[in-house]
Amino acid sequence: MRNLLMTVCYEGTAYYGFQTQPNGNTIQDHLEAAIYTITREEDVKIHASGRTDAGVHARAQPFHYVTATDIPIERWAYAINGRLPKDIRITNVQEVPLSFHSRRSAKRKTYRYSINANRVPDVFQRNFQFHHPGKLNVNDMIEACPYLIGTYDFTSFASRYSTKASHVRTIYDAHIVHDTTSEFLGTREQGIIHFYITGNGFLQHMVRIIVGTLLEIGEGKRSPDSLKMALEAKDRAAAGPTAESHGLMLWSVEYDEA
Repeated sequence: MRNLLMTVCYEGTAYYGFQTQPNGNTIQDHLEAAIYTITREEDVKIHASGRTDAGVHARAQPFHYVTATDIPIERWAYAINGRLPKDIRITNVQEVPLSFHSRRSAKRKTYRYSINANRVPDVFQRNFQFHHPGKLNVNDMIEACPYLIGTYDFTSFASRYSTKASHVRTIYDAHIVHDTTSEFLGTREQGIIHFYITGNGFLQHMVRIIVGTLLEIGEGKRSPDSLKMALEAKDRAAAGPTAESHGLMLWSVEYDEA
């Protein structure tokens, strides 16, 4: 048996998230169907580093697949990509120990959420950026980010439907990159705001709720330190709304080995 670690990138616009669902049309469904046509192994099952919601994208999402086939490593990506929709692509394949698990072995995950704060959205990036044409105080949003860093109970930033036994997570980094290189600079354009967050794991809707709270801070509805107070409350009602899914992208997953 061989354990193959693969990395997939995808535009999630047309799909119901990564994890397979009864009504189908998920990233996992398409990957497993493509792998089956190559291996003809029964009960093809891949195991991902995590799941993404409907409409969320991935720049680099790892998953592993245990197979009895002897197909050369260099052939896998080519063979699978030829059987996938054009908005899903395998970018890397490597063999790892059978003990490796793409989710349990993951040490750090990074997400990026992108906000287009210009008056007019970019038609070419509309599926990857949340459009917010209203005035934002980006400095206040930047000031709030460090309150997230550390090990805390993130109940305030978890979906009310979360089934996790513990909401304690560790955030290693949270910061904003403000791109003001817009060709419309000089008017009241505000550029693109990219929020990056890295942690040992994330709860359902966690990043999107954090972004919704940051947007309220940028709008002046909250102070930067209200993020700390919301965190301490351990109450979903203390945080902001859940930001739309299409601005979110799984950026990277890191392992000690692989």
